[in-house]
Amino acid sequence: MVDGAKPEQGGWLLLVYRVPPEPSRLRSAVWRRLKSLGAIYLQNSAAALPAGVSAERALRKLRSEILDMGGSAVLMACEVLAGAPEVHAAFQAARDDEYEEIVDRCEDFLAQVHKEHVESHFTFAELEENEVDLVKLQKWLARVRQRDVFGAPGKDTAEKALHSCELALEGYAARVYAEDAEGH
Repeated sequence: MVDGAKPEQGGWLLLVYRVPPEPSRLRSAVWRRLKSLGAIYLQNSAAALPAGVSAERALRKLRSEILDMGGSAVLMACEVLAGAPEVHAAFQAARDDEYEEIVDRCEDFLAQVHKEHVESHFTFAELEENEVDLVKLQKWLARVRQRDVFGAPGKDTAEKALHSCELALEGYAARVYAEDAEGH
């Protein structure tokens, strides 16, 4: 969710929209925005988010942008009358997919740091590059946590994976500084 605000109990926001078929970048822009908000698609051009002030604000803004593109959009506040467990499960699965992707990227990060150790490549340039990559992972996890209003099970695994990355980078940094001290 956008700023970590808790959703209203059982309430959902539903954005039903139509975007002109051309240029296709307009559809892509809407899809990317909805994905960044953590919305799930119930069907084509119908996306849902747990209700909350920040989610409503973001979807109202997106609706306005869709209208500016020459499309149409309706934003509704609703509750699921039938199928609520499926909607909730889809939202949880979307967050778990994001957490799993973070874990995969953490594994890549750890492999890269390990490679630097194996190759005895202890430079400040590599350290800086790895620090930038770690910050990206940290920010990504923070964004997913904001969207994870129901506490998806994959969160703990992603947090542990990121912690392993932080520890690996600390060890690598210590070695870079030690190598630098020996070289001078």
